[in-house]
Amino acid sequence: MNAMTDKARDIFIVGLRNQHAVENQAIELLERQVGRLENYPEMRDRMRTHIEESRQQAQRIEELLASLATTYSTMKDMAMSLTGNLMALGHSTAPDEVVKNTLANYAFEHYEIAAYKSLITLAEAIGHSGKSQLDISLREEQRMAEWIDQHIAATTQRYVERTAAGQTAGV
Repeated sequence: MNAMTDKARDIFIVGLRNQHAVENQAIELLERQVGRLENYPEMRDRMRTHIEESRQQAQRIEELLASLATTYSTMKDMAMSLTGNLMALGHSTAPDEVVKNTLANYAFEHYEIAAYKSLITLAEAIGHSGKSQLDISLREEQRMAEWIDQHIAATTQRYVERTAAGQTAGV
């Protein structure tokens, strides 16, 4: 390997470790939200599906890291899981929790999309065979972002309707 490839490999490993931590954050964040979505069953069901996708994504990353003779960072994972819990807690006190979570989730999915695109670029740069696994995760994140995008208006409208009817509107 040359110096450029060595550096790309090192950056790829750090990126994989970071994304593993992000997947753990996503799982924590979505699990907290799912438990509070009794008035939004279609969102709750889609989020449950995405939690399982996120677990599979973390597993894929673990396999990629193992192929590089390394592993994920327990410290990063713990820190990001804590961050996910704090983010969920922060919105839980807002009367418009479901709207805030929808907007935050949409942004979070796009962050993950960008991260997977970067990881794919790095895998290609070092000739790593993990590109196909990363492509699967990228497509899952894109589908989730698209689902959120298609439901922003309906979620907002349901929130307004419930608020106007004097019902619990946030969750």
